[in-house]
Amino acid sequence: MFPFLRIGPLLIQMHGLALLTGLWVATTWIDKESLHLKLNATTILNMIFYGLIGGLIGARVIFAAQHLNIYFLNPLSLFSLNTGTLDLPGGVIIGVLIALLIGRREKLPLRPTLDALAPGFAVMMIAIGVANTFSGNAFGSATRLPWAIYLWGEFRHPTQIYETVAAIIVFIVWKIIPIESQRSGIRFLQVVAFSASARIFLEAFHGDSVLWPGGFRAVQIIGLLILTVAIYLTKQWGKAERE
Repeated sequence: MFPFLRIGPLLIQMHGLALLTGLWVATTWIDKESLHLKLNATTILNMIFYGLIGGLIGARVIFAAQHLNIYFLNPLSLFSLNTGTLDLPGGVIIGVLIALLIGRREKLPLRPTLDALAPGFAVMMIAIGVANTFSGNAFGSATRLPWAIYLWGEFRHPTQIYETVAAIIVFIVWKIIPIESQRSGIRFLQVVAFSASARIFLEAFHGDSVLWPGGFRAVQIIGLLILTVAIYLTKQWGKAERE
């Protein structure tokens, strides 16, 4: 793993750099796709920007609310750049809600807007895989396979690389399917469905899985719910356009 890069007196966190680079590439693709779909690219990018800012603030506030004793002693730590002090699920929910409200206020059409966001979502999944490869997060379970990597005192499945490769494949699939052959909104649902399917499968190789009662892996259950919703909406939206 390669968590930091030192350039002179600067110590750059590679995990954060990978995510920021991914965000830049993602917004570039979203801008390009928005123009292709004849949408207001500026409005969509503003929606993303405010959703990200709101999500980050919400993630920090939720985390702080869960650890009030720490923040009472050191209130300035609220402004820390440490990504480990964020409640990511809560932040994602808040960010998505903010983006939805802005999209509704600006009267953005739902399905074409989702299609514009599809390549950005696929790119960010690649960026997350690369970021985890640098940091060692989302590590795999122990194995003696020839391609195992030595991490945290054990030879493990390189799950970070598995997920990066899977995300690249999802992006390639999105790219090669002509938009003219798809009904509005379906390309986004395809990216979500393929990404969820890959995550469900690859979670079996993780060594850091959150287990729910009964030994079920939380990520797989959530992934199955997302996949089910994506398939259902694909059928419903396709049926609505045929009628």
